[in-house]
Amino acid sequence: MFKSKSIVTIDGPAGSGKSTVARLLAEQLGWDCLDTGAMYRLVAWVLKEQKKEGLSGKALVLFLKGVEFVIEGTGIAQKVWVQGKDVSREIRTPEISQLASKISMKPEVRSVLAEKQKDLGQKGALIAEGRDMGTVIFPQAEHKFFLDASLEVRAKRRYEELIQRGQYVSLKEVKQEMEDRDRQDQERALSPLRPAPDAQIIDTSHLSIDDVVQTVRFRIMKNTVSTIDDSHFA
Repeated sequence: MFKSKSIVTIDGPAGSGKSTVARLLAEQLGWDCLDTGAMYRLVAWVLKEQKKEGLSGKALVLFLKGVEFVIEGTGIAQKVWVQGKDVSREIRTPEISQLASKISMKPEVRSVLAEKQKDLGQKGALIAEGRDMGTVIFPQAEHKFFLDASLEVRAKRRYEELIQRGQYVSLKEVKQEMEDRDRQDQERALSPLRPAPDAQIIDTSHLSIDDVVQTVRFRIMKNTVSTIDDSHFA
């Protein structure tokens, strides 16, 4: 029923549930899952760790192309290695999240990571989650979704996630960091956070993760069947 290289994009702000939904949907469909947020966080961590936040132009591109990383899984169980070092916990702090939003404004960073992301889209069926998957990276994707929720709900979700990871921060701090990042992501000139024109928008504020997963899966199946039926009359 699905094409061998079908792509589903799931975009949205932090705390909207897109990472968890993407992971569970990928598990149910047996597809690969692309967590682009982890890519930007690990780049932010590397630049901060090596005190190279000020790099730009060709120097930044060359530096990023030399960074070797591995990302396995998504969510709380996700593991991220940079140059062989496990940085899974380090890249999930509010400080790195904020820095990731800032460095994502640099065209050099987006260019290098976009190339890696597009390459992954050529390998087979993929669930791609992020902030510009449906608008920039995979505009040709057959199925596009944009998840959203109120700031209060999203902040509480992220706060509980950080506590589970053993990172003790205040809910107020998380909410402020998230509000600042929303503003940065929405107002940046390069690939701002916004739904693709043909994306299906789902408010997850009052939905369980299972409800969202089943809603997305149902709509994928419905759209696929509709496309097949329409092709009979082409």
